[in-house]
Amino acid sequence: MKPEISLNNISIVLVNTKTPGNVGAVARCMMNMGLSRLVLVRPPLDRNNEAMKLAAGAEEIILKAPQFETLKEAVTDHGLVLGTSRHTSRHRRNIHTPRQMAEQALPLLSSNKVAVVFGREVNGLDNEDIALCHELISIPASDAFPSLNLSHAVMVVAYELFTAAQAKLQPSERVLAPAEELENFFEHLQKTLEDIGFIDKSHPGHMMFSLRQTFGRARLDSRDVSILRGILSQIERTAGSGA
Repeated sequence: MKPEISLNNISIVLVNTKTPGNVGAVARCMMNMGLSRLVLVRPPLDRNNEAMKLAAGAEEIILKAPQFETLKEAVTDHGLVLGTSRHTSRHRRNIHTPRQMAEQALPLLSSNKVAVVFGREVNGLDNEDIALCHELISIPASDAFPSLNLSHAVMVVAYELFTAAQAKLQPSERVLAPAEELENFFEHLQKTLEDIGFIDKSHPGHMMFSLRQTFGRARLDSRDVSILRGILSQIERTAGSGA
């Protein structure tokens, strides 16, 4: 029997949200579209219960939301991490519209947890958090005013996921490597490339970002990661022996 696709495996991750009211508004949007898992990274203090007021019926989503200090901790067990960004020029090969994202990600939900990450209202995700995202989503909007309110952006993405779920797409049984495995691989990759002089130890960021984008598009599983790390280990042994 084929596994069923469940939107319960979607995590909406909010990073360093500025106002508690936006957390509440996001929870309400999620409830409207059948999403239930909210994850908060460095959420704002809510002294006036503003988040609950704006949730208006979706309070349970906020009450159950786990909280983390870093995005890396928040997505460690997710097989696919999708970031959202308005600035698409640097990442154009890894950019999807919300509809493209939903159609590609939904079949993976039968066997994987997928995180969709939203940054701070004004500046979005910083470069460090963008680097943790395997692929990116950009919402098309008017050039005259392209900036969306956080809850509006979540609603657009959530709507496309909900709509795609109604289409009864064929589920995929492929299990992707969790983000923690990928991060260990990237650390191993960076160290090896530094040791053999392929990248500058003092400025590894640009090259590593490009490599992260490349492997992000590949959607590696655990066996892929194991093979790649085996290759890196052999390079290290060969380089160390002077062969």
